[in-house]
Amino acid sequence: MPLTFSVCKLAIFRGGRYSGAMTRLGVALACVVLACAAAAPASAQIDSAPKVQARLIAEQSAIAPGSRVTIALEENIRPGWHTYWRNPGEAGEPTDIRWSLPPGWKAGPIAWPYPKELPVGPLMDYGYEGRPWLLVDIAAPAHAVPGTSVTLRAKASWLVCKEVCIPEETTLSLPLAVGVPPRAPDRSLEAQFAAARERLPVDSPWPARFRLDRALHIFVAAPKLSQAQVTEARFFPFEQRRVSGIAPQQWSVSPDGLVLQVAPGSQARDMRLLRGVVVLESAGAPTQALAISAVPGAVPSMNVASSAGLTLPIALLFALLGGMILNLMPCVLPILAMKALAIASRAGRAAREAAGEGVAYGVGAVLSFAVLGAAVVALRTGGEAIGWGFQLQEPAAVAGFALLIFAVGLNLSGVFEVRGIGVGGSLARRSGVVGAFFTGVLAVAVAAPCTAPFMAAALGFALTQSALPALLVFVSLGSGFAAPFVAIGFSPPLLRLLPKPGAWMSIFRQLLAFPMYATALWLAWVLGEETDPARLVGLLAAALTLAFALWAVGAAQSSRRGGSRPFAVLALLLGLAALAELVALGDSAAPAGVHPRSAQRPSEVYSDARLADLRARKRGVFVDATAAWCITCLVNEIALDNAQVRAAFAARGIAFLVADWTNRDPAVTALLQAHQRSGVPLYLYYPPGAPEAVVLPQILTAGVVLNAIGAR
Repeated sequence: MPLTFSVCKLAIFRGGRYSGAMTRLGVALACVVLACAAAAPASAQIDSAPKVQARLIAEQSAIAPGSRVTIALEENIRPGWHTYWRNPGEAGEPTDIRWSLPPGWKAGPIAWPYPKELPVGPLMDYGYEGRPWLLVDIAAPAHAVPGTSVTLRAKASWLVCKEVCIPEETTLSLPLAVGVPPRAPDRSLEAQFAAARERLPVDSPWPARFRLDRALHIFVAAPKLSQAQVTEARFFPFEQRRVSGIAPQQWSVSPDGLVLQVAPGSQARDMRLLRGVVVLESAGAPTQALAISAVPGAVPSMNVASSAGLTLPIALLFALLGGMILNLMPCVLPILAMKALAIASRAGRAAREAAGEGVAYGVGAVLSFAVLGAAVVALRTGGEAIGWGFQLQEPAAVAGFALLIFAVGLNLSGVFEVRGIGVGGSLARRSGVVGAFFTGVLAVAVAAPCTAPFMAAALGFALTQSALPALLVFVSLGSGFAAPFVAIGFSPPLLRLLPKPGAWMSIFRQLLAFPMYATALWLAWVLGEETDPARLVGLLAAALTLAFALWAVGAAQSSRRGGSRPFAVLALLLGLAALAELVALGDSAAPAGVHPRSAQRPSEVYSDARLADLRARKRGVFVDATAAWCITCLVNEIALDNAQVRAAFAARGIAFLVADWTNRDPAVTALLQAHQRSGVPLYLYYPPGAPEAVVLPQILTAGVVLNAIGAR
């Protein structure tokens, strides 16, 4: 049903506004039919009654000849439905009013109140909910005869949407006397028109400029805004496809004015003028809407991290500390097996040899973090809504990691040896360095889905910066991650404390294979969460083929000269077969819903609309941004499933929303970015009636949760 809705809205947008082959009404009616065919049970719940009740309201009951009167078209929209602004966003149609007036009477354009964002799946619409007033000035001719009356008639049409979009229209009339308006206007009506005018954008008294590179930067040269305590700023363009609406917007206020950074739309290139509305929320002040006309020009740099108190040096320090702590996070525990084995193999070696392996491990780790960082920056620059751990949102990548970790387990079990990755006293110096390098690479691959304290803030800063500062943060993160292992290589006293290599290492090595198998099993479960059982069976078949191929490799390695060729050929063929099975897995659609939660803890799927609805009802809301591939998130489930925590949630009526990021979800990505996070976990608690959320630590205990919700 959501897919049908999105397709229909795009059809209305493209067909209604740009194509003469099909009218808006025809496309919309076709969409309703398609929705009924695609989801009969849902469409059956949509009654035939109008979703919008409209009427015309005059500000004054009489109009003098040659003067003007303001008429409001009030749209009383049914809860859960919405109509559209002058720019409906990425799909939709604005309200249209066609007047039938007496000769000589004239109607002005619609004065549109500022809209709100209405995200729908991958689209961002701009429109209205509730009871918006669209104001129009009506001018009477100078020859209008006092003491007479006229009837103003209008045919109003709009598109109203919820799960489906329905075109509606109605004919309205309003009698109006010609004469001197009464001296004592209706106070209630006067207040309503005053409130409607407060929602109308006013022309900005300050000039505006814009600059377009990878992002669209907008600058309003308003120094006084630095004293206004701005809490939120949004830009709504007058023209479609100037801005990518679903992408998050960022802003900052400096002594020079307001700077916004938005994602450019498909028609942003070669702009000579950017027109739109900047909506400002300020502490202790009503909402302001400024109509701007920005021209190309210089735009000051925006310090996005200023609101979070971060600068580049602090972000680098946080990244270094976060990388060190990352070694202790649950995600990295399996790879500690390989680290422990590599460290133990150093005992008794020359200091130079141990230092060389430490440096090789550090280079592998830092280089891997830099490559991952460059990939994130490049993809985000290309418009992809991704964050830290993005690779595990791709089923093919999850399957590849699972097979790699499974192969590592087989190596530790002694099924085969990889020259340069295996460990033991017989390895040459170069082999040990190569092995240490790939241990660093593999450690980063396994650690990538996790975040640690300090690390989240640093990554959130990095993903708002240009390429060079962002890469510096990732390099600092890799340096912190590698630092403990590198330090051991350069510390002879620590090396002397290690046990001497011996026969015990063979048993220890085989024992440490089991954490690798457990990790591969977990990745298989993640693949099942992201795709379907058929892909999981395909992964198991690829693992079986790979195990057979690596056994053949081991047999070839142990065979005498001349007898290894058949095993080598068999290993090659089986390896190609395993690779083909991996490629065949491919990508597949994500299943609906979220990954399994505790049956004892009721939860709902996160959406901006549901969060706004619960907060409007003054309910407490707990948001759990999580993913099936995030081990830290799964460990934190223990605290969230605590009996005392569940009882406190129930007693306080706190709603529990799960923002699942197992597969890519622009809404969850926007939620993370709004809180300067690049990945999960993220835990937010919105107290009833509070303007902002309380951000909980990334490592949860029952006590932390209870303190956050005020249960202690």
